[in-house]
Amino acid sequence: MYLVTMLGNLLIILAVSSDPHQHTPMYFFLYQLSLADICLSTTTIPKMLVNIQTQNQSITFIGCFTQIGFALVWGAFENFLLAAMAYDCYVAICHFLRYTVIMKPCLCVLLIPLSLFLSTVAALLHSLMVLQLSFCGDLEILHFLCELAQVIKLACSDIFINNFLIYFVASLFGSIPPHGTIFSYTQIVSPILRMPSEEGKLKAFSTCRSHLSVVSLFYGTIFGGVSYIYNY
Repeated sequence: MYLVTMLGNLLIILAVSSDPHQHTPMYFFLYQLSLADICLSTTTIPKMLVNIQTQNQSITFIGCFTQIGFALVWGAFENFLLAAMAYDCYVAICHFLRYTVIMKPCLCVLLIPLSLFLSTVAALLHSLMVLQLSFCGDLEILHFLCELAQVIKLACSDIFINNFLIYFVASLFGSIPPHGTIFSYTQIVSPILRMPSEEGKLKAFSTCRSHLSVVSLFYGTIFGGVSYIYNY
């Protein structure tokens, strides 16, 4: 499955890079999303595969700490990219005459380091707060990766600030980008439904169909993972 993920993302990167017709904002964001997905998968899956192969489920504290940080960075970065792609769909459908004016290359390029910077800051806050905790006894994480909430539960010192930070950052990163995505699509639906021809409606919906599939898969995975973590 890991090889399929890597191969699929590499093919997307190759296709976008090699075809000049795909050097548009949507494909630029898709290119970045594929890179982020490769990095996110590589953060967790290789270690899991090594553990399965060697029948050794251990991980060092530094390794666990690193895994937490990078997983948070790339997960949050994908979250921002999906919101940017939704906005691109909105502009392409609702303001197509001004598309090239609004979605300037400099704006698209600027969104990448900005998103990465915000993601890195959030990951550093969580990671540094984990370093302040004290751990004692045999530590066992009931998960296939070093997930932040599970690691914090193992601490024998006060974790109030850590839990507060988790809820605070999750409320920001889990509400602003998704709400931006939802807002973009609510603005898209009305103009599409007002189109006189069925062909025009199908063409407009096909523009967003692939992005909606990625959004559903991304947030569905997150919600499923969160419910598993907090139930166990």
